[in-house]
Amino acid sequence: MSDKTELLEEIDVVLVPRRKLDINYFIFTLLTLTFIAVFAFPKVYISQQIYYESRDIAKLKREYDTLKEENRLISASVESIKFKNQILDTLF
Repeated sequence: MSDKTELLEEIDVVLVPRRKLDINYFIFTLLTLTFIAVFAFPKVYISQQIYYESRDIAKLKREYDTLKEENRLISASVESIKFKNQILDTLF
């Protein structure tokens, strides 16, 4: 039995060599993570900046629409006052 297990262990060593974690593997992994970070972080930063700018634009658009509506109401009020003023001027 021991000859069989010994033979299987030797075959396992030959067919499936165990890769030890050496310095080259560590450097390769570190470079890969750095490469991913170099491309991922700017995208996240740019996406955040676009989000904040679009939020500011939406706020300004909302304020613009409000001011435009107020301008319309004030213009209507001015026209009403002008109309009343013209009628009152003609009566007196």
